[in-house]
Amino acid sequence: MMLEVQDLRVAYGKIEALKGISFTVNEGEIVTLVGANGAGKTTTMRTISGLRNVVGGSVTFEGKDITQMPSHERVKLGICQSPEGRGIFPGMTVRENLDMGTYTRKDHKSSAKDADFARVLELFPRLEERITQLGGTLSGGEQQMLAIGRALMSRPRLLLLDEPSMGLAPKLIAQIFNIITEINKQGTTVLLVEQNASQALRRAHRGYVLETGHVVKTGLGTDLLNDPAVRAAYLGGH
Repeated sequence: MMLEVQDLRVAYGKIEALKGISFTVNEGEIVTLVGANGAGKTTTMRTISGLRNVVGGSVTFEGKDITQMPSHERVKLGICQSPEGRGIFPGMTVRENLDMGTYTRKDHKSSAKDADFARVLELFPRLEERITQLGGTLSGGEQQMLAIGRALMSRPRLLLLDEPSMGLAPKLIAQIFNIITEINKQGTTVLLVEQNASQALRRAHRGYVLETGHVVKTGLGTDLLNDPAVRAAYLGGH
C-alpha cells in the first residue's frame, strides 16, 4: 500500500471539513475522489500535500507516518500536487516553470533530469512549441499541461491532480485524461480529484465518493460509473 488515510479530520476554524475519512491508494493505481463542491475533495488533497493541519487521524506514505511532516519534505519523499487553478508562475517561461519542479532534486545537472524534461515534452508536445513563452500568456489548456508537467519534473511516486479538467473545452478534457492514463501506464501512481466524474471513473481503478466530509461509497471505477445513485448524483442520471 502506497498511501493510507485513516480517520482523517480537518477543520477550518470551528467548521469541520473532513469528518473522519479513510481511504487507500495502492502502488500503480489511479484512484479518484468524486463529490459535489464542498464535499472535502480539495481539502483532502491539500492535507496529503501538507498544506492543511490535521485535527485527528493520520496520513501514512509507504509505511511512514507523514501526518505532521512539512510539505517540502513530502515532495522529497515523492508526493507532488498539481493544484486546483494550476498555480503556474505567469512571469516565467515554460522552461523556467518546468525547472521549478526540480527544486527538491539533488540531480539538477544530471542525465536523469534531462530524461524527465524530454518525457514531459513528449507527453505535452504543445509545451515544446511554447518553451520560451511566458506561462501567463498560455491558454487554459496549455497552463494545465504546464502545471502537470512541472509536477512530473519532481519525479513523483504519487501524483496528486486536483481538478485537471476545470475550465477546459471538451476536446482538451479528453486529451488531458488520455495523458493522465499514459502517465499512470509509465509507472506513476495517481490520486485524482475531479468534477468530471464520468471521465474520472472511466480512467480510475478505484473510486471514493465524498459527501460533506464523509466517504459514503467506494468501489471499482467501472462499478461506481454504473451505480444508479452515483449516476443520478454526479452524472446527470445517464
